[in-house]
Amino acid sequence: MSSSQPVDNLLGGPPPTYLPDAYSAARAALEDGQNPAHVAAAHPASSLVWAVLAEQTLDGGDELVHAVTAYAYARTGYHRGLDALRRAGWRGQGPIPADHLPNQGFLRALLALSRAADRIGEGAEADRCAQFLVDAGTSVSEVRTLT
Repeated sequence: MSSSQPVDNLLGGPPPTYLPDAYSAARAALEDGQNPAHVAAAHPASSLVWAVLAEQTLDGGDELVHAVTAYAYARTGYHRGLDALRRAGWRGQGPIPADHLPNQGFLRALLALSRAADRIGEGAEADRCAQFLVDAGTSVSEVRTLT
Protein backbone atom coordinates (compact mmCIF):
# COMPACT_ATOMS: atom_id res chain seq x y z
CA MET A 1 0.00 0.00 0.00
CA SER A 2 1.23 3.47 -0.87
CA SER A 3 1.84 5.87 2.01
CA SER A 4 -0.36 8.45 0.32
CA GLN A 5 -3.49 6.25 0.41
CA PRO A 6 -5.81 6.62 3.41
CA VAL A 7 -6.08 3.64 5.72
CA ASP A 8 -9.39 2.62 7.29
CA ASN A 9 -9.28 3.03 11.05
CA LEU A 10 -10.74 -0.20 12.43
CA LEU A 11 -10.72 1.12 16.00
CA GLY A 12 -13.35 3.76 15.33
CA GLY A 13 -11.09 6.72 16.09
CA PRO A 14 -10.29 9.68 13.91
CA PRO A 15 -8.89 8.90 10.47
CA PRO A 16 -5.17 9.35 9.81
CA THR A 17 -4.08 12.81 8.76
CA TYR A 18 -2.01 13.10 5.60
CA LEU A 19 -0.46 16.50 5.00
CA PRO A 20 -0.37 17.76 1.43
CA ASP A 21 3.05 17.84 -0.18
CA ALA A 22 3.16 21.64 -0.09
CA TYR A 23 6.87 21.93 0.71
CA SER A 24 8.50 19.60 -1.77
CA ALA A 25 10.70 22.51 -2.94
CA ALA A 26 12.07 22.91 0.59
CA ARG A 27 12.71 19.18 0.88
CA ALA A 28 14.45 19.17 -2.52
CA ALA A 29 16.62 22.13 -1.53
CA LEU A 30 17.72 20.31 1.64
CA GLU A 31 18.40 17.13 -0.33
CA ASP A 32 20.54 19.20 -2.72
CA GLY A 33 22.66 20.28 0.23
CA GLN A 34 21.52 23.89 0.47
CA ASN A 35 22.10 25.68 3.76
CA PRO A 36 19.07 24.91 5.98
CA ALA A 37 18.96 28.49 7.29
CA HIS A 38 18.61 29.78 3.73
CA VAL A 39 15.96 27.16 3.00
CA ALA A 40 14.06 28.19 6.18
CA ALA A 41 14.15 31.82 5.05
CA ALA A 42 12.75 30.83 1.66
CA HIS A 43 10.20 28.34 3.08
CA PRO A 44 9.41 29.45 6.66
CA ALA A 45 6.17 27.46 6.85
CA SER A 46 7.95 24.13 6.27
CA SER A 47 8.26 22.11 9.49
CA LEU A 48 10.98 20.04 7.88
CA VAL A 49 13.49 22.88 7.55
CA TRP A 50 13.00 23.86 11.20
CA ALA A 51 13.37 20.22 12.25
CA VAL A 52 16.63 19.94 10.30
CA LEU A 53 17.95 23.15 11.89
CA ALA A 54 17.06 21.82 15.35
CA GLU A 55 18.61 18.41 14.66
CA GLN A 56 21.84 19.95 13.37
CA THR A 57 22.02 22.30 16.36
CA LEU A 58 21.37 19.48 18.84
CA ASP A 59 24.05 17.39 17.17
CA GLY A 60 26.46 20.35 17.33
CA GLY A 61 27.22 19.95 21.00
CA ASP A 62 25.91 19.66 24.49
CA GLU A 63 26.31 23.31 25.37
CA LEU A 64 23.26 25.00 26.78
CA VAL A 65 23.25 27.63 24.04
CA HIS A 66 22.92 24.87 21.43
CA ALA A 67 20.03 23.32 23.30
CA VAL A 68 18.21 26.64 23.65
CA THR A 69 18.70 27.45 19.96
CA ALA A 70 17.55 23.97 18.95
CA TYR A 71 14.52 24.35 21.23
CA ALA A 72 13.53 27.54 19.40
CA TYR A 73 13.97 25.93 15.97
CA ALA A 74 12.05 22.82 17.01
CA ARG A 75 9.21 24.81 18.59
CA THR A 76 8.86 26.81 15.37
CA GLY A 77 8.68 23.62 13.30
CA TYR A 78 6.22 22.08 15.75
CA HIS A 79 3.85 25.04 15.57
CA ARG A 80 4.13 25.31 11.78
CA GLY A 81 3.29 21.61 11.64
CA LEU A 82 0.30 21.95 13.97
CA ASP A 83 -1.03 24.71 11.74
CA ALA A 84 -0.63 22.49 8.66
CA LEU A 85 -2.23 19.50 10.39
CA ARG A 86 -5.25 21.57 11.41
CA ARG A 87 -5.62 22.88 7.86
CA ALA A 88 -5.53 19.23 6.70
CA GLY A 89 -8.44 18.34 9.02
CA TRP A 90 -6.64 17.04 12.11
CA ARG A 91 -8.60 17.88 15.27
CA GLY A 92 -6.06 17.22 18.00
CA GLN A 93 -6.07 13.45 17.95
CA GLY A 94 -5.64 10.55 15.62
CA PRO A 95 -2.85 9.01 13.58
CA ILE A 96 -0.24 11.09 11.78
CA PRO A 97 1.43 8.38 9.68
CA ALA A 98 5.23 8.59 9.70
CA ASP A 99 5.52 6.79 6.37
CA HIS A 100 3.76 9.71 4.63
CA LEU A 101 6.65 11.97 3.55
CA PRO A 102 4.91 15.34 4.10
CA ASN A 103 4.08 14.32 7.73
CA GLN A 104 7.73 13.67 8.54
CA GLY A 105 8.73 17.32 9.01
CA PHE A 106 6.22 17.74 11.82
CA LEU A 107 7.16 14.45 13.46
CA ARG A 108 10.88 15.25 13.27
CA ALA A 109 10.26 18.72 14.74
CA LEU A 110 8.27 17.10 17.57
CA LEU A 111 11.11 14.68 18.33
CA ALA A 112 13.68 17.49 18.20
CA LEU A 113 11.50 19.50 20.59
CA SER A 114 11.45 16.56 22.98
CA ARG A 115 15.23 16.21 22.82
CA ALA A 116 15.86 19.95 23.22
CA ALA A 117 13.36 20.25 26.08
CA ASP A 118 15.15 17.44 27.88
CA ARG A 119 18.50 19.18 27.43
CA ILE A 120 17.26 22.44 28.94
CA GLY A 121 15.65 20.68 31.90
CA GLU A 122 12.04 20.68 30.71
CA GLY A 123 11.49 17.00 31.45
CA ALA A 124 7.70 17.21 31.53
CA GLU A 125 7.63 18.77 28.06
CA ALA A 126 10.13 16.23 26.75
CA ASP A 127 7.88 13.42 28.03
CA ARG A 128 4.75 15.08 26.62
CA CYS A 129 6.34 15.37 23.17
CA ALA A 130 7.48 11.72 23.24
CA GLN A 131 3.95 10.68 24.26
CA PHE A 132 2.51 12.82 21.45
CA LEU A 133 4.52 10.71 18.98
CA VAL A 134 3.00 7.54 20.46
CA ASP A 135 -0.49 9.07 20.40
CA ALA A 136 0.08 9.96 16.72
CA GLY A 137 0.72 6.30 15.98
CA THR A 138 4.52 6.32 15.84
CA SER A 139 7.43 6.29 18.26
CA VAL A 140 10.68 8.05 19.07
CA SER A 141 12.66 5.20 17.52
CA GLU A 142 10.60 5.22 14.30
CA VAL A 143 10.94 8.99 13.87
CA ARG A 144 14.70 8.77 14.52
CA THR A 145 14.99 6.55 11.45
CA LEU A 146 13.53 9.36 9.31
CA THR A 147 16.55 11.65 9.70
